[in-house]
Amino acid sequence: MTVAVVLLATALTIVVALLVGAAAGKLARMDGATYPAALTRAAVTFAAVLTLAATFAGLFT
Repeated sequence: MTVAVVLLATALTIVVALLVGAAAGKLARMDGATYPAALTRAAVTFAAVLTLAATFAGLFT
């Protein structure tokens, strides 16, 4: 049961990070950024969300 919960939480975190990264890229593109700049902003946001999730996971364990 515990392994299933950990896998589900991990999958949910990755999906949320992807959605936030995509939203950041879309907003950057709507702001007039070039495609490489928007992709960079999306990647940085994706990494930031995963880092924040890992920090909270480490804090709670």
